[in-house]
Amino acid sequence: MYIKREIEDYIRKASASFQAIVIYGPRQVGKSTTVDMIFGDKFKSVTLDDTNERELALSNPKGFLEVHPWPIIIDEVQKAPNLLSEIKIIIDDQRKKWLKENKERELMFVLTGSNQFELQQGISESLAGRAAIFNMSSMTQLESQNIIGDLFNPDISELLKKTNSTKVPYKTKSEIFDYIFRGGMPDIVVGNSERELYFKSYFDTYIEKDVLKLIAASSEMQFRRFMSYLALRTSQQVNYEVFSRELGIDNQTVKRWLSILVTSGIIVLLEPYMANISNRIIKSPKLYFMDTGFCAYLCKWPNARMLEDCAMSGAFFETFVVSEVLKNFYNHNIDAKNYLFYYRDIDQKEIDLLYVLNNTIYPIEVKKGQQPTKPTKNFNVLSKYGMEIKPGLIIDTCDAIRPINEKAYSYPVFMLGI
Repeated sequence: MYIKREIEDYIRKASASFQAIVIYGPRQVGKSTTVDMIFGDKFKSVTLDDTNERELALSNPKGFLEVHPWPIIIDEVQKAPNLLSEIKIIIDDQRKKWLKENKERELMFVLTGSNQFELQQGISESLAGRAAIFNMSSMTQLESQNIIGDLFNPDISELLKKTNSTKVPYKTKSEIFDYIFRGGMPDIVVGNSERELYFKSYFDTYIEKDVLKLIAASSEMQFRRFMSYLALRTSQQVNYEVFSRELGIDNQTVKRWLSILVTSGIIVLLEPYMANISNRIIKSPKLYFMDTGFCAYLCKWPNARMLEDCAMSGAFFETFVVSEVLKNFYNHNIDAKNYLFYYRDIDQKEIDLLYVLNNTIYPIEVKKGQQPTKPTKNFNVLSKYGMEIKPGLIIDTCDAIRPINEKAYSYPVFMLGI
């Protein structure tokens, strides 16, 4: 069974304007399946996971593109980065032909890959202005229900309008934690794979195909422990010194290994909002796993009920909310780093999320229960920025949007993404 992805409409729109489309994201989030559903009837496909194809692409990129002429889908293109400069030449030559013949431009190449850094570096050097770039993640909670939502906007008037126009079934806290435990990987969502076996294979494949080429083979087991260690600290601030001491590895290795996980889309680092006003603001980013199911697997939680009742349940609920908002931004091809931050100062005052738009701040708190005590107690600290502070959101497991006070409304987590 295929579930339509929210990002599809933006990919289709880009195909009318660009000669290349690049889609990157972690392994098995549905890049190849989605691309095949959109372009498979007109484009042939080749993957550089195939050893013979990869060897040809590396040794003779021009010959590879003669054997596989456009229109073509090339999967795992980062494994042969020298292809990108040849693709540029082909696109530029074809553009000249279309210009002379007074013809409309067409989409020629669809490229997918699981390493964000390698792809972005090659594209900025070779395909700037020729390629539309998309970041793809595992499914959102709405996608898993076959619901196509809209770009997340924390403005309460907009949210109330969407609530009236889009009906989403209510989810209890236990049902939300069922989803958190399962995660959004397509094979699990559609029931093609048993969760435990799937994540074991996923972990092994990720280490084998993406990590071992970047670290010493002798460090494999230590890197596996590193990932499990981080999973137990999802939604916490990054402290390189503490991580280094507790893991027994040096600071530079911690930073390099974190970078590997970020560039392959496994984790994201949420930056604090600085605005150049105070040295009292904590400067460390917060760490979140992008798929809560994989995070729970690495933590070895055996089932959703134990996860819901454990000491980490709040951290997982926050991870779920943050990852859902980030996925929503990805699906609308918007860079979340320009809008999403968190706040924490040396007085331990913290706000989980700040949505910053122009000269306006929307504060957002994440609470796994209903009717939390004094959820807006820290919102006053934002006055120091001299910006307009809009009514914020308390995202929890309530069943409807309700005002809490003049500073915030409660907002149901099951509606995220409408």
